[in-house]
Amino acid sequence: MSDMGVKDTPAARLQALFEGHRLTPTQRRIAHSMVRRAADVPFLSSVELAELAGVSQPSVTRFAVALGFDGYPALRRHLREVAPAEQQPPADAASYNEYQQAVEAEIANLRHLAEVLADPRPVQRAGRVLAASRPLPVLGLRAAASQAYGFAYFAAKVHPDVRLLHEGGTMIHDRIDAAVRAGASALLCFALPRHPREVLDALGYAKEAGLTVVTVADSAFAPVAKVSDLLLPAAVGTGLAFDTACAPMLLGRVLLEAMCDDLPEAQARLEEFDAKAAARGLFVE
Repeated sequence: MSDMGVKDTPAARLQALFEGHRLTPTQRRIAHSMVRRAADVPFLSSVELAELAGVSQPSVTRFAVALGFDGYPALRRHLREVAPAEQQPPADAASYNEYQQAVEAEIANLRHLAEVLADPRPVQRAGRVLAASRPLPVLGLRAAASQAYGFAYFAAKVHPDVRLLHEGGTMIHDRIDAAVRAGASALLCFALPRHPREVLDALGYAKEAGLTVVTVADSAFAPVAKVSDLLLPAAVGTGLAFDTACAPMLLGRVLLEAMCDDLPEAQARLEEFDAKAAARGLFVE
């Protein structure tokens, strides 16, 4: 489950509702979709929610029953009762084309991330854990490889030893072993859908090796939650043929900022890099 604390928001109330329930992968997908569209959910029919989550309508009914309600109407009635008085049904977005809708969905994801970051303590805690690890392995496979690469690229400018793990296969365990032998105490993972089985295997292996696993994932209900010590959620956009990951990328930069706060030498390293870059004419002014 997510390690992030949040203020009293529609998304926070939904996550509190899901806490303590053992959900199937399909039910976790429904829960994730509901959190991502928390303001709209009290006004969606079971068919609309099923379409949003990409599941069948009976799956939505079973999900409501798993939460202790007689059915989806009872769940929706509960959500409307606890919704803020000023909350209104969503505005009609029919005038937006599919590309605009995808952008609007990402804006909503970023707004939700801003709400989550109202409590900065989980990110600050993760930053301390990552800053203390020497070396710091950063894992991201398939869709998450670019997120891991971006974090590792910038982190290497302030952290003395960052090791990028972005290729799958049997070598991952070897590289985790090497990091542990070198003194690593934590591993950062970026995990995005669809979640490769080898990511779960690698995180399980890292935990067995004694590493603290910090994961940036698309949802608090992602499969990697069970093999993560600290999970920081940021939703992905699903309105296009391929998912978009603006919120996870931004959360990665926020986490990098928190890590810098716990690296006393970070500013000096940045100034040294800038001086060398200028001397080499590395960038076009």
